[in-house]
Amino acid sequence: MEYEIRKDYRGDDGLRRSFNELAGKTFGLSFEDWYRNGFWGDAYQPYSVIVDGKVAANVSVNRTDFVLDGRVRYFLQLGTVMTEETYRNRGLIRKLMERIDEDYRNKAEGIYLFANDSVLEFYPKFGFKKSAEYQYRKKVSNRGTSRMEKVIMDGPDAWRRLEEAMGNTVFCGRFDMVDNPGLVMFYVTKFMQENVYYHKETDTYAIADIEGGKLFLHNIFSGKLREAGEAAALFGEDIKEIVLGFTPVETEGYEAEEFREEDCTCFVKGEALDMIEAEKLRIPSLAHA
Repeated sequence: MEYEIRKDYRGDDGLRRSFNELAGKTFGLSFEDWYRNGFWGDAYQPYSVIVDGKVAANVSVNRTDFVLDGRVRYFLQLGTVMTEETYRNRGLIRKLMERIDEDYRNKAEGIYLFANDSVLEFYPKFGFKKSAEYQYRKKVSNRGTSRMEKVIMDGPDAWRRLEEAMGNTVFCGRFDMVDNPGLVMFYVTKFMQENVYYHKETDTYAIADIEGGKLFLHNIFSGKLREAGEAAALFGEDIKEIVLGFTPVETEGYEAEEFREEDCTCFVKGEALDMIEAEKLRIPSLAHA
C-alpha cells in the first residue's frame, strides 16, 4: 500500500473534505463550519495518512498552552484519532504517533490525550501513562433571582463579543488554557450555543450547564470578577451547588474528588504533566479536543 503522511492541509479543500467525511463516520463530527467561521487556526494540526488522495487515518495535534501558578507551560493534546475501516489493523496510527513524536520531541513540556476503554493498552507503548484528574464542587447559598442573561451563540456578532471578553478577562483558574480561543469557540458554536450567559454590570461571561439546582461552570471570562463563587452567585438562589470544569485558584470550601468520565481515560507524557495528579488538577473541560 502506497501512502504519504500529510499535515497542515486545512486549506486543501479535497483533503479537508475527506478528513471531515472520516470524522463524520467515526465521531459524528464535522469541522467544516469551524473552518469556514475562521476558528480553525494553526493550533490544530491533523497528521493524516493519505491513500489515493483520501484520509485513511488521522491523529491531530492541538497546541494547548496552560498557565500554572503564573507561568505559561507549552503542552500538546492528541485527539481525533481515527482510521477508515478498510485500513484498520495495519499500524497506521502507530506510524502517525511515531511521526508526531519525531516532530515534537523536546519541543513541548508534555503531551496528553483522552482514550476510550478499547485502546488503554495502546498508548503506554509510546511512553504515555494514566493520570487521575480532580473535580471541585461546593454547596452554595445564593440570594435573589438570576442576573445572568442567556446569549445564543448563533452568529458572528455574538462570537466576536465573546472572543473579545476572552482576550480581556481578569479571571483565571489555577491551570488555565491560554492563547487557544479556537478550541473554546469549537464548543460554543456547535454543541454549546445555548450554554453561554452574560452579566453586563461585571462584564462577565460564563459557559455553563444548569441541571436542577446544580451549576456546572465550564469557564468564566470576566472584566471584573476573579473568583468562581462570585460568578456563581449571579445565577441566583435556585443554584444550590456549583461544580467546576477547571481548577480554582483558591480551593478553600471546595470538595476535591477524583474525576472519572465513562469510557474516557486521561493519559499523559512528560514530567511536567505529572503535576496533574500530584497537585489535584483538572485539564479544563473546554480544553478537550
